[in-house]
Amino acid sequence: MARRRPRPYRIPKSARWLVKEAPAGPPPFRATLEVINDLRAKGLFADYAIGGGIGAMRYTEPFETYDLDVFFIPSTSNLTAGIPAIYQELSRRGYEPCKEHVVIEGLPVQFLATDALTREAVEQARTVAYADLRVRFMSPEHLVAIAVGAGRKKDQLRVGIILDHVKVDKPKLDDILKRHGLVEAYWAIVGKKP
Repeated sequence: MARRRPRPYRIPKSARWLVKEAPAGPPPFRATLEVINDLRAKGLFADYAIGGGIGAMRYTEPFETYDLDVFFIPSTSNLTAGIPAIYQELSRRGYEPCKEHVVIEGLPVQFLATDALTREAVEQARTVAYADLRVRFMSPEHLVAIAVGAGRKKDQLRVGIILDHVKVDKPKLDDILKRHGLVEAYWAIVGKKP
């Protein structure tokens, strides 16, 4: 019996509108991160951290996700700062927005300005080496709190995945949940006291 050849990477059907043609092979993650680091170096945002599904996969086993969530702290409070400035620079480089994403080197990226919780997560993010780049990832405790706050079914599932795969710092998680008013929502997801 002939063995089946493994399928090349394909963007999930629900996300195919993001790119005209799904690339074969894994997305060029390094090239995308290089562009993001360059945007920071040019001052388009003060700092950033990767969150969402890809941020969680830093600590867990892989699961399906199709975009990279980049949470950023704007460099100024000017109305032209933040998303408009980022999109303008990316457009100048040939990367066009498509709905809430910009496809950078084949990978859909969503830039999200920070609120109180995500700003704290960016400020306390861990810097890690990826290839020859320095990349910032949110802590698992902040990823859990952000997922609890989002409240979507996929975020609730992500809470369970992180808690099953990572030894979280419980006092840190408890503190984050209390300070951001998420304790009851957390209990509703995990079914027990944090």
